[in-house]
Amino acid sequence: MTNFGATAVSTMALAYALENRHRAFILFFAIACACSSVYGFLIGSVPFGAVEVLWSVIALQRFSTANHQRVRINHRARPAKRRLLEPQRRL
Repeated sequence: MTNFGATAVSTMALAYALENRHRAFILFFAIACACSSVYGFLIGSVPFGAVEVLWSVIALQRFSTANHQRVRINHRARPAKRRLLEPQRRL
């Protein structure tokens, strides 16, 4: 039982971290949240199970409205301009 819970929560964290790469990870996150919810109800933690059901429903809604390819529109972040560290001159 503990292995199931640890696997569900770890999978949920991994899917959440990868959500911005493809919309399939949003669905993966929703499934992992549902598994975490089942685990919460099985161990008798009704608040945990209820919150995970809520997260699963929200993730399913986000999956249905997400873009088909990438979630993030601008997946290439521009590197920040580096300034040379110069001593400031006082006038």
